Amino acid sequence: MSNDPRAALQALVSALEEHLAAASNRRGEDDPAVDGAYLAIADAFDAYEEALYDAYDEVTPLTVFAEEDDDLDEDDDSDDEDEEEEDDEELLEDNEMLDEDLVDEEDYDDLDEDSDAAKASDRDADSARRTR
Repeated sequence: MSNDPRAALQALVSALEEHLAAASNRRGEDDPAVDGAYLAIADAFDAYEEALYDAYDEVTPLTVFAEEDDDLDEDDDSDDEDEEEEDDEELLEDNEMLDEDLVDEEDYDDLDEDSDAAKASDRDADSARRTR
């Protein structure tokens, strides 16, 4: 593999062009040419990123995301929802915090009253200083 960033960049541009050609000539949802071109972009990008870093200690602001497993069926999605509900229940058990444990509005009213009293006291002190 070449560590020349220019060569790696050219390979990435070529991979993008091949992907465009494959996508524009797609022969169905699971066209292997498109899938192959997709993977070629990821590989070419990784090579470019590595070459760029090796040569100049620089990276791009881009990230290649891993392809999710398309073999999952709809039944698996409902299992994920069940797991999320179990996770929520575990979090509640770990934190043991319920709605009634949260601060209520009366606590905020008390804070406002204390703040108002402090402001009045400050005004009285300012007023006393001015009259001296």
